[in-house]
Amino acid sequence: MKMNLRRTRQSCWLLLCLLIWVQAEEIPPEVFSYVKIEQLPTITNQSPSTLVAFPFDEEFQIKCEAKGNPKPIFWWKRNGEEYDPLSDPRVTAQKNSGTFTIYNNGNLTSFQGKYSCYASNKLGTAVSEETEFIIPNVPKFPKEKLEPIVVEEGESVVLHCNPPDGIPPLNIYWMTLDLQHIPLDERVSVGLNGDLYFANVEDKDSRNDYCCFAGFPRIRTIVQKMPMALVVNSFKSANNTESTDKSGPGANSIKQRKPSFLKPSLNDSSHIIMLKGETVLLECVPAGLPTPLVEWIKVDGRMPTDRATEENFGKMLRLDQVSEEDNGIFRCIAKNDVGKATYDFYLTVEEPPRWKIKPESKTYTIGSSADLLCEAFGKPEPVITWEMNGIPIEQLTPSFRHKISQGKIELHNLQQHESAVFQCAASNKHGTILANANINVLNIHPIMMTADEVKYNTVAGNSVFMDCRVFGSPVPVISWTREDDIYSVESLRHNVFENGTLEIKNTSKEDSGTYICLATNSLGKEAITAVLNIRDSTKVVVLPVNQSALRSSLAELRCDVKYDITLQHAFTLIWEKDGEELDVTSTDHRNRFSVKDGVLYIRNVSLDDEGVYACIASTPLDMASARALLTVLDVPDPPEHLKLSDSQNQSIRLTWKQGSHHNSRITECIIEYEENRWEPGRWHEMERVPGIQSSVLLTLTPHVSYRFRVIAVNAIGKSKPSQPSARHLTPPAAPDRNPDNVRGEGHNPHEMTIKWQPLKPVEWNGPGLFYKVSWRLGGSNDSWEEVSVRQHSHTVKHAPTFQLYDIKVQAVNDLGPGPEPQVKHGFSGEDVPLEAPQKVSVDIINSTLIKVSWSKVPKESIRGHLRGYKITYWKVQHSHDGKRSHSDKYFLTFEGDRNHGMVPGLDPFSEYFLTIMILNGRGSGPESQPVTFSTPEGVPSPPDILELALISKDAVTLSWRPPVTPNGIVTHYHLQYQLINDTDEIGELVGIQLPNPDTLQWDISDLKSNSKYKFYLRACTVVGCSKPATEEGITTIQQAYGSASQGISTQGWFIGLMCATALLTIILLILCFVTRNKGGKYSVKEKEDMHPDLESPSLKDEIFGEYSDNDEKPLKGSLQSLNGDLKPAESADSLIDYGDADHGQFNEDGSFIGEYAGKKDRGSAEGNRSSLIMSQANA
Repeated sequence: MKMNLRRTRQSCWLLLCLLIWVQAEEIPPEVFSYVKIEQLPTITNQSPSTLVAFPFDEEFQIKCEAKGNPKPIFWWKRNGEEYDPLSDPRVTAQKNSGTFTIYNNGNLTSFQGKYSCYASNKLGTAVSEETEFIIPNVPKFPKEKLEPIVVEEGESVVLHCNPPDGIPPLNIYWMTLDLQHIPLDERVSVGLNGDLYFANVEDKDSRNDYCCFAGFPRIRTIVQKMPMALVVNSFKSANNTESTDKSGPGANSIKQRKPSFLKPSLNDSSHIIMLKGETVLLECVPAGLPTPLVEWIKVDGRMPTDRATEENFGKMLRLDQVSEEDNGIFRCIAKNDVGKATYDFYLTVEEPPRWKIKPESKTYTIGSSADLLCEAFGKPEPVITWEMNGIPIEQLTPSFRHKISQGKIELHNLQQHESAVFQCAASNKHGTILANANINVLNIHPIMMTADEVKYNTVAGNSVFMDCRVFGSPVPVISWTREDDIYSVESLRHNVFENGTLEIKNTSKEDSGTYICLATNSLGKEAITAVLNIRDSTKVVVLPVNQSALRSSLAELRCDVKYDITLQHAFTLIWEKDGEELDVTSTDHRNRFSVKDGVLYIRNVSLDDEGVYACIASTPLDMASARALLTVLDVPDPPEHLKLSDSQNQSIRLTWKQGSHHNSRITECIIEYEENRWEPGRWHEMERVPGIQSSVLLTLTPHVSYRFRVIAVNAIGKSKPSQPSARHLTPPAAPDRNPDNVRGEGHNPHEMTIKWQPLKPVEWNGPGLFYKVSWRLGGSNDSWEEVSVRQHSHTVKHAPTFQLYDIKVQAVNDLGPGPEPQVKHGFSGEDVPLEAPQKVSVDIINSTLIKVSWSKVPKESIRGHLRGYKITYWKVQHSHDGKRSHSDKYFLTFEGDRNHGMVPGLDPFSEYFLTIMILNGRGSGPESQPVTFSTPEGVPSPPDILELALISKDAVTLSWRPPVTPNGIVTHYHLQYQLINDTDEIGELVGIQLPNPDTLQWDISDLKSNSKYKFYLRACTVVGCSKPATEEGITTIQQAYGSASQGISTQGWFIGLMCATALLTIILLILCFVTRNKGGKYSVKEKEDMHPDLESPSLKDEIFGEYSDNDEKPLKGSLQSLNGDLKPAESADSLIDYGDADHGQFNEDGSFIGEYAGKKDRGSAEGNRSSLIMSQANA
């Protein structure tokens, strides 16, 4: 089935080939390397249509090159007659070429003319387009004597230039002999022909050196006409003034004239013919008095304003790129006060011949037919003429058998000998264009011009083009198949072009393989193979991302690429910045740029590094790229162009231009100033304004020489300061403010010192600043006492003690006083209080806290500001044994005006004396009479030195000493113990009440042997029991262990060791006792940290908290030992450990908030507990 289908397709291709009766193409040059074929001549290079022989050029080349087989021979025609460059000794002709060179020997006139080149071989003749060789003459003005031109004032006149002929463009200049240009305006102008036109002459126009200069820039020549003289006869009125009144006395007046035209003249044609695309210049030069003005209109249509411009003071209309739509009437209108004149130009736009259908060179098979077409358009309609091999067709009849019409030659049954070059010429009055068409008639089998087994590589997804260039006559039919498939490739992805190229779109790996291109015509077949390899495409899998980087930081741009591994040897990855490759190895970049594993590192980022970075991954088959924008952030550039304006006595406007914000919006601007009188060189901040603002009105101080600068601020930071502005000096004025912080203070009785914050120097507002100080008794209407001072304080002598005064301070300078000052109040010096508080009473709150109350003293006896009250107290004796305590005294200070206070931290069961005195700014007054009070009993300290005196198999003996601080009368002891083996076993807590307070030893029996026990012993008063003293011990296994222990205790060395230990303990206790009794300053927190009691419950919630009273706070640091160990300036934040007493913790208001364990002079029972483990003795 497949074979039948294939044969059917081949039959269709053959039938299609036979049905094509005309197949034509031009023979490619490559064909000649495969087969020897004759070829018609073809012009390949020729000179332009116009060639100008400029005098400064040394030689001129007239070109004519052609190809053909056999090689063509060349011959020329000049001005229609044959010309042989090879026989002309004045020129040099090139071998196997039609090109020849004319040398500039100063005599080129004979070479001027129109040249045509003919290239011929046995098959035909090709003709070049015509080249005109122009020999320009050196332009010269004739030497002539020019008579002066005499005119009456107000008349019009034309000075003719008549420039010589020359190579355009032509530039005309009218100047004087000293090369000064003649002024041109609406009255005086230069026309397109070079003449100088005067619409009306004035007396000032008279001169004898009007010179016309003609410039020819292409030949670099300027020539001058002989000078001309213009004489203007001036008319003067009776009053010797010029008159323009046409109704005045005839002979002596200048008459006004309505407009007329000096150009165009009566001899000039009003019909203008221009070629399409050229520029037309229409000129109207009017005459008249007053000077007419010219305007332009298009009578029969709209003026093309986009291409129309008026020049030469409106006297010339310029139309660029004219086209047929510009055909019509253009009218110039000249007007003055007397009348108007018009002139119409009739513009016709024509066009030289241009190709519409150009005859084509083609190759035809023998016996075929074809139409050779040649059409052109232009205005007037071009005339088409034909030549064959350079000979007009009309001259070839009757031998020329084909049918000819103006734009077509019908070729029938072409034979091989009829190969020829046909020329088609299209002509109208504006020129001729010529085209050659080579008609090759031959039969040739298919010739492959693409090499066999070419390998094509591309990446998946791309399109691939596999060439199959073939030539043959008739034109071969081309088909493509895969080597593994007998059928032609056909799908939407496959496309075979006319030149045989196979395109496969959107390729995939499955498209890889070998392809066959087969070319077939009636004379034979030819085939080639092509190998296609599809590779993986290159992709950027991790793209660089847009990012912002601070200047001087490190920026990283990542670019990870995936590509076909077979292309690894040729893979490259480069980075570009703003479209230019970034060479990281160059000297400029080596230290800051580096690339590693596809990552571009930019160190020490600078502002110049900002831009678009692209990573470009390339293989020989494809490339992939990705781009990212790197934005560099930095502080702004300093503001620029500071200017001062709108100056007033005490204000000025400062404006500036913002510098670059470096990608971070400017949020504010800081205005600073510097003055050069008091602090030259030091800048002070004056004002801040939003970043969008670039101008501010500044309020200034008089008598200051200012300079200003601006600092821009963005999210990154502050810019450098701008350059300072110009200096601005404000005029002096009286002070506009008075000193601040005016106060009166007395440091000594009978004195008052008035002080204030002085004005800053920039606030003086003028020279000679001083202060007028005024005072009087407070609340009185007495006259003010005044003094003028330059310092910043004044002391008033002989003032009553602690007397209220009204005071005020006013700033004054040489220009006058400042504003009226506000009245302030102050007091003269204080003295110590005269009286002590009376009716002192004590209320016992608990065993460590009391409340003291007193009555206030008369205000006049305080003699100063009442600072507070100071309570002094000391312990006299212990109530239970009559012992005398140390004579250390303590004090507590309460600030403010009050009549009671809380005294915490007292020792329970003690007798105290207490006094109170008043405090003012000068010191303390006399003490009140001592008040005696006694504190009730409290909780004792733990029993002292609890130890295991004897341990046996099932019993122990405990011994102890009474509490060091009983805080009352000990009524009994409470003993508890429990089993605490190292396992999880914890025994029941057993309690024993010891009613005799004199008991200092107790035996406990019925214990388990070889077990560990813990013992707790508390001392109790009527108030409660102390914290426990604890001890641990392990019972023995056998009863004999106890006697063994007793045996060791009787050894001499053991007794000596115990004596030494006891002596050392006594020495340490003495040192601790001395330290405690020295008094001193202790921190409550530090004491708690030094003596933690983990078994003691918190007392924060006990009843003592209710005595906290915020209105009874003693002065911080007012507790101080009176034994001299504390310096007067030092303070103690808490009462702690004075003498032998235990003191509670208290708030600043004196309320009790905690409990302190007393110091153990002989060591803590808890700290001296020991575990006695008896060693097993040998029986």
